[in-house]
Amino acid sequence: MTDFERKVYQIIVNMHLYGKNPTLDDLKRKTGKSEEEIRTAVKSILMKGELKWNKKERKWLI
Repeated sequence: MTDFERKVYQIIVNMHLYGKNPTLDDLKRKTGKSEEEIRTAVKSILMKGELKWNKKERKWLI
């Protein structure tokens, strides 16, 4: 995982622990990166199997 991917992953995990589901705007604000960069990082994390998205419940599975 790259440093940025690790940062995005950690933000998602930390917010998940507090019962929140980070939005794209949350990630943009916390990372200071563009939507495209965040989407690329999240796709990479998903491809590596570190995170999964539950479409039915609309939340991350850690």
